[in-house]
Amino acid sequence: MVPNKHFQFGGGLQETLLHPIVLVAMVVSVILILFLPRKYVIVPVLVTSLLVPLGQQVVVGGLHLFVMRIIILFGCIRMLISKMSSQDELLAGGFNSVDKWFTLWAVFRTLTALVLYASVAAVIGESGFLWDVFGGYFLLRFLIRDYEDITRAAKVLALIAVVAAAGMLNERLHFQNVFGFLGGVPIVPTIRMGTIRAQGPFMHAILAGTFGGTVAPLFFWLWKIAKSKFLAVIGVISSAVIVVAAASSTALMAFGGGIFAICLWPFRKKMRQVRWGIVILLLALSLVMKAPVWFVISHVDIVGGNSSYQRAYLIDQFIRHFGDWWLLGTFQSDSWGVDMWDHTNQFVAEGESGGLITLYCFIAMISVSFGMIGKARKAIEGDKEKEWMLWILGAGLFAHIVGYFGISYFDQTRVAWFVLLAMISAASAPMLASQAATETVPDRGLFASRLANRPALAHTAAGGVPSFRWDSKRSGRLN
Repeated sequence: MVPNKHFQFGGGLQETLLHPIVLVAMVVSVILILFLPRKYVIVPVLVTSLLVPLGQQVVVGGLHLFVMRIIILFGCIRMLISKMSSQDELLAGGFNSVDKWFTLWAVFRTLTALVLYASVAAVIGESGFLWDVFGGYFLLRFLIRDYEDITRAAKVLALIAVVAAAGMLNERLHFQNVFGFLGGVPIVPTIRMGTIRAQGPFMHAILAGTFGGTVAPLFFWLWKIAKSKFLAVIGVISSAVIVVAAASSTALMAFGGGIFAICLWPFRKKMRQVRWGIVILLLALSLVMKAPVWFVISHVDIVGGNSSYQRAYLIDQFIRHFGDWWLLGTFQSDSWGVDMWDHTNQFVAEGESGGLITLYCFIAMISVSFGMIGKARKAIEGDKEKEWMLWILGAGLFAHIVGYFGISYFDQTRVAWFVLLAMISAASAPMLASQAATETVPDRGLFASRLANRPALAHTAAGGVPSFRWDSKRSGRLN
C-alpha cells in the first residue's frame, strides 16, 4: 500500500508523536553527527534513520519533521561545516552523471506535482519531499567516499538488519511488534490468509521485506573481508529472516533477484549476450501469450494471498491511460479500476507523480548507475577483489529493480536506496578517474614522431626557444 499523493508522506499522521526513548536517541545521534570524525558519522545517520519508525515526528505548521528529517538536517549542517573548513572535494568523484539525473528527477517530480495540485498542502509536502531526497542522498554521497566508507556502511546495514530481524521474528512468534510501543507503527501486526505479516520499524510489511531483500547482496561483499565473515553470515541470515517474516512475494523476489545476479559472476564478460537473451525471451513470450507480456507478473505466486494480478493489471492500465499522465502525472488513477490508487510499482508511481519526463529521469538514473559500474569494472579488470565489489553493487541495484515491480518506496526504505547509489559513485569514482587520466596521456611515440616533423617544436622540447611566425593562410597556428 502506498499513498496516492506523495505529499501525504507519513501515513496521514497530523499530530506530534515523539517517544522519550526516541527523543534521547535523536539527541545523542545529533551530537554524534556534529562531533564524530566524518568517517563515523554514517553510523548514527543510518541507525537512527532506519530503525526509528517514520511516524515519530514533530508537526510544525503542517510540515512533518520526522526524526529522519531532523537527522538529515543536522547531517547537512555537518556537511556544510566540513566544506567550509576543508578544501577536500565535497562529493567523491565530483558531481557525476548519477547526481545529475537524480537532481533532474527530484526537480521535475516536484515541479509537476506543484503544477498538478496547485495547493498550499502541495507546497508543504513537496518541501518535505525535497528535504528527504536531496538532503538524504547528498548527505550519504558526502559520507560515503571510498572503499573504507563502503565497507563501514555495509557493516552498519548488517547490524541494522540484525536488530530489525530480531524485532520482526518476535512479531511473528508473539504477535507483537516491539517497535509499535514507540509509536508510529502498529503494535499488532496484520494477518493475510492466516499468515502474520511482520513490518518491524517500517511503514508496511512489503517495505520491510524489500529492505531485507535488497541489502542482502552487500553482505556477500563483507564475506570477502576476513575480519567481517561473521558479520556477513549474520547479515545474510537476518536478511532472510526479514524477508520470510514479512510474508511478501515482492520481498522474496528482490532477495532472489540479488542472489541470482551474484550467481551470474562467472558470466560477467558475456553480459551483453545475457541482456539480449532476456530481450529475446520477452519477445518470444509476447508472441505465445494471449495477454501482454507484463501479465507474466500475475503468475508469480510465492506467498499465499499475494496480489500479483493487481500489479500486472496496474501496469496494463498505466500503459492504456498514457494520455492521462504523460505530461504532469495524474491524481485520478483510482478511476482506472479497483485499487488502481495503490501504487505497488515504483515506475508507475514515478509516472503518475511526475509524468513521462520524471519517469525517464528515474530510469536514466538507474541506467547510468549500471553504466558506471560496468565502465569501472572494465577499467580494473584483473583485480578480482575490486571487480567483485562492483559486481555486488550491481547485484544490489538489480535487487532494487525487482522490488520496484512490487512496491514503491514511501518510508525510510528510501535511505537504503540512497546508500546504494552513494556506494556506486564512491566505488566507481577512482577507477573512472584513473581511466580518464590514462586516456588523456598522449602516446609518447606518436608525440616524438610529430616533433621530428616540426623542427621548431623539437627545438623547444629540447630546451630551446621557439620561433613564432604568423601565417595568414593558417592564422592562429604555430609554424
